[in-house]
Amino acid sequence: MSFQNHNDRREAALAAKKAMLEKFKNKAPAPQLSPEEMAKRVAEAQAKEEKRIEAEKRRRERVELEKLERKLAAEAAVKAERERVAREAIEAAKRRKAEAEAAEMRRFEEEARRDLMNATRMARRK
Repeated sequence: MSFQNHNDRREAALAAKKAMLEKFKNKAPAPQLSPEEMAKRVAEAQAKEEKRIEAEKRRRERVELEKLERKLAAEAAVKAERERVAREAIEAAKRRKAEAEAAEMRRFEEEARRDLMNATRMARRK
């Protein structure tokens, strides 16, 4: 970029800045409000702020309730899961006990069959 081009751009920027300042200075001042109008606006602003505060309070209460509901739901889910796991453990223990008893019965039956076969052989030998 040439030096002259740079100076032209800088001068244009300064002129634009000066024009903006002049425009701002020449801007018409805000109309003065009567004391009654000012009091009315202040009252409206206070009422609006009170409504906003009440709404914020209700929102916070709702958020707290939702948080509490989620916490209770999570605790209920954990409790239900514990109960399910306990039931499964009890059922598994019962199954193992029944399987052990069935295995013991089979073993006794096999021993009885073997003893009977041995007794039969011994009776034939005599």
